[in-house]
Amino acid sequence: MRFPLHSLRISILAQLAFLIVAAMLLISVVMLSFQEHAFIQGKLQQGRLLTLTLSLRFKDMRVSGAKIPTGKEAFTRLIRTAGFSGGSLMDHKGTVFFISGPGGELRQKGIAQARQALVTGKSATRFSGQTWGVLWLASDAVIMSAPVLDGRRVLGSVAVWSSLRNVYQEIRRSEKLILIYILLNTLVLISVGLYLLSRSVVNPVHKLLHITEAFRKGESLPLFPAVTENEMGQLNRSLKMMLKRLEENKEELQAHIASLEKANEEIRKTQAELIKSEKLASVGRLATGIAHEIGNPMGIILGYMDLLKRNDLTAPERQDFLGRVEAEITRINGIIRQLLDFSRPAGGEPEETSVHEVILATLKMLEPQPLMAGIEPNIRFDAARDTIWADPNQLQQVFLNIIMNAADAMDAEKSLTIRTFTTGNTITIQFEDTGTGIPEQDMDGIFDPFYSTKPPGKGTGLGLSVSYTIIKGLGGTIRAENNPGPGVTITLDIPLYEGKDMEHERKN
Repeated sequence: MRFPLHSLRISILAQLAFLIVAAMLLISVVMLSFQEHAFIQGKLQQGRLLTLTLSLRFKDMRVSGAKIPTGKEAFTRLIRTAGFSGGSLMDHKGTVFFISGPGGELRQKGIAQARQALVTGKSATRFSGQTWGVLWLASDAVIMSAPVLDGRRVLGSVAVWSSLRNVYQEIRRSEKLILIYILLNTLVLISVGLYLLSRSVVNPVHKLLHITEAFRKGESLPLFPAVTENEMGQLNRSLKMMLKRLEENKEELQAHIASLEKANEEIRKTQAELIKSEKLASVGRLATGIAHEIGNPMGIILGYMDLLKRNDLTAPERQDFLGRVEAEITRINGIIRQLLDFSRPAGGEPEETSVHEVILATLKMLEPQPLMAGIEPNIRFDAARDTIWADPNQLQQVFLNIIMNAADAMDAEKSLTIRTFTTGNTITIQFEDTGTGIPEQDMDGIFDPFYSTKPPGKGTGLGLSVSYTIIKGLGGTIRAENNPGPGVTITLDIPLYEGKDMEHERKN
């Protein structure tokens, strides 16, 4: 069975192997250190026994009066049998009468230490030089010396010396066995540990992971494995409770979503009704003005009709009167047509709309209104682009509400400035009047529904609220601020049309 490199088993295996190998290596270091110490102590013990044996043999020979040369071979055999590389015997005068082993610095140090034992009358052990031991640097050789005593009288001294390299080599030979032991122990411990950890940790985690991955929307709670009393059992129980809570929360969320969708639909219907109501109110105000405006051409038409009934008219005069009547009727038809076009229910479908064209159409529709008397709009179209994605009928309603509010607010000095300009991908439309302005305490509430500063019967309080809703739906903003002089400036910022991508983004 293959496991991913980043799986829990591989992670546990790597960490377990590292810990076991590190522990075994530490144990082997300690074992080798103890072994090295034991070997050296054994060597020192052999040296003490050797010096004692040589001292006794030397003392016996002196007491018995035997010839020294006859004992040299025995001394040499004793030194080699004990594993030492050399030794020396010295009489009480400091004369070396026996020495064995190769020459060199170690031999000279051995003789010097034998003389020191002759002078001090005390045994001594000295380590000499440095070499690479088992794990780190260690002493290269050992020199042991002891005086030969007859009671309190010093008969001479004895010294033996030996290199410790053979001790280190013997220990290094055992290192291979230790490494094999570490490898076998590591494999066994990793296998057993991985099996136990897999059974108690990895397998339960995989089961829980499989349960969470298999849990999908609309499915019932899955079956959980048998629960134990350890931490995995607690995790199992916690996961079960969490999934149960998720299931309950999902049902509540679905209910909330359904409720929100219903509320949003009701809000959209309410907004549409508000827009329709404000539109009808605007149509009513326009119709009142138009009724007065139509009265004049109707009187003119009736006068010409009376003249046409006379029989003394010449043909050119009759033709002239008919032309004048036709012109007045055309004028009335245009006024009524504009009102009908505006009052017609909007299709609600946005399209590529020219802001400048909608502003001009709105001003033309308001031109016959008595409230526009004495107002000559100052139009400054500085926007290089004016195409937006909007319902032109709703946009016209916004402009109509703003212009009519401005006309109502102006009394003596009547000046309305309409300017446009672009900033990045946004077109800005400003309507600046010279009216009475808006009190600062009322500025924050002018876009609220049914909020109006006009006297009762002069407005519905929905015009700016509906305008705010329409502009916000276009992704734009609307704001009002008092001018430094008289009047108010209403500013609209609307995103420009950027093609099909923007259309798709708005739909989503």
